[in-house]
Amino acid sequence: MADMTQQLQEQVLQARSNGQKLNIVGGGSKAFMGRAADSDAETLSLADHTGIVEYHPVELVLTVRAGTPIKDIEAALAEEGQCLHFEPPRFGSASTIGGTLACNLSGPARPWSGSVRDQVLGVRLLNGKGEHLRFGGQVMKNVAGYDVSRLQAGAMGTLGVITEVSLKVMPKPAATMTLVEDMAMHEVVDYMNRRAGESKPITGACWVDGKVYLRLSGARSAVEATADKWSGEVMENGDDFWQQVRDLQHDFFAGNDVPLWRFSVDSTAATPNMEGNWFIDWAGSQRWYRGEATLSDLEPLAKAAGGQVSLFRGGDRSGEVMHSQPEALKAIQRRVKNSFDPDGIFNPGRLYSWL
Repeated sequence: MADMTQQLQEQVLQARSNGQKLNIVGGGSKAFMGRAADSDAETLSLADHTGIVEYHPVELVLTVRAGTPIKDIEAALAEEGQCLHFEPPRFGSASTIGGTLACNLSGPARPWSGSVRDQVLGVRLLNGKGEHLRFGGQVMKNVAGYDVSRLQAGAMGTLGVITEVSLKVMPKPAATMTLVEDMAMHEVVDYMNRRAGESKPITGACWVDGKVYLRLSGARSAVEATADKWSGEVMENGDDFWQQVRDLQHDFFAGNDVPLWRFSVDSTAATPNMEGNWFIDWAGSQRWYRGEATLSDLEPLAKAAGGQVSLFRGGDRSGEVMHSQPEALKAIQRRVKNSFDPDGIFNPGRLYSWL
């Protein structure tokens, strides 16, 4: 565990002075996301910038350095019977909390427990001028100024170098159970939405390979009572299944030969009829598609379903991989980028070619 803030700050200042671009890297487990990194940029690594800064179990607040591996955070929380409710995906043992926030990644419980963005209380950030800034705090009711902390979610390092993250943590559920049953894809979206609308302890709902999986978590009495009432067989090793879903280790996600597309849409929207395989998660709000396609082909389908689409993994990453934005929003994003990084040294073109 080490505080590398000074070294990181010096590298940023030196890069700005030399006109050098910087690729921000943590554990490197998410290098496949976004557009291809600039080959001429210098690597700024947070791999050694690790450790828990503060942890107050009674107050349910944790502050860690951005390069801290998720596995280390979860191990520390487990000792106190607590966890990160947004279930951060691990794409490798080196997956870090800073990269998770920068890529805005959340697991199967996202519709019920919130996203990583919802759990962030504050951040510390090195901007493009080398200034070490603090945003937010360690309490939920912090409303002074703009919510810059949450603005980092999904920015993919284009706004600065996240050095610390303060998060809300929660108690681990007392019991967990998974129900599984056969169901056709055209039936499952309505079914999952109806189940999600009930006042029951549901924390996961997905469909793949002709089967629907519902996860129940919470007080043992509530979990068992719901399982008795709902249809479906109790799944053995249900926790292992959801871990595979969380970390994209399920067989559906295996291999990189076919592009993996991520749709974020209205949970009740119909699934487009296309050649290829689907994995429906978040009770319909997140849908994964494996198939050869172009962003221009899929954007109208995503828009009709009330959302957006991105090329998550594989395919051509030299072009745009994120859903196109209207000119008004582009202008706002450029102004925000210029405010944080006036010389454009951080992760150039990683999110969009024009940013």
